[in-house]
Amino acid sequence: MKLLIRNLARTTTEEELRAMFAAHGTVQSCTLVIDKDTGSSKGFGFVEMPKQGEAKAAISVLNGKNVGGSKIRVKKSE
Repeated sequence: MKLLIRNLARTTTEEELRAMFAAHGTVQSCTLVIDKDTGSSKGFGFVEMPKQGEAKAAISVLNGKNVGGSKIRVKKSE
């Protein structure tokens, strides 16, 4: 299941994002969207988790969680 994570602090790294979701199951891929001009985070990213149950658990635990001073939003990517 591919998840969309929004409202990330611009300082959040891809490694931190991966670790946050790995605590809830297997992470197949993790991508932080980076601005080509500035090289900094655009404040959102994608995490792919192969097991639907683990992905749903991660959504329920992490959606609305305060990370780096920002309340992140996690949902299934369309």
